[in-house]
Amino acid sequence: MNQEKIQRINELSRKSKTPEGLTEAEKQEQQALRQEYLADFRRSFQNQLDHITIQEPDGTRHKLAPKSDKPKS
Repeated sequence: MNQEKIQRINELSRKSKTPEGLTEAEKQEQQALRQEYLADFRRSFQNQLDHITIQEPDGTRHKLAPKSDKPKS
C-alpha cells in the first residue's frame, strides 16, 4: 500500500469525526481502503513469520511450525 492511500485513510478518519461526517461513497471508499491495508499488513506479517528460525541450545535451527487452527480441548 502506498503512502497516498494511507494518507487518504487518515483524511477519511479525521473527516468522519467532524459534524458533517462522511458521505456513503466516502464510507465505502474508507472500508475498501481499510480492507486493502489489513490485507497488506497480514501478508507482511505472515512473510516475517515465515522467515523466523529458532536456534536450539545445541545449535540446531528450525523454522517455526504453523499453528493449528483447531482449539485445544
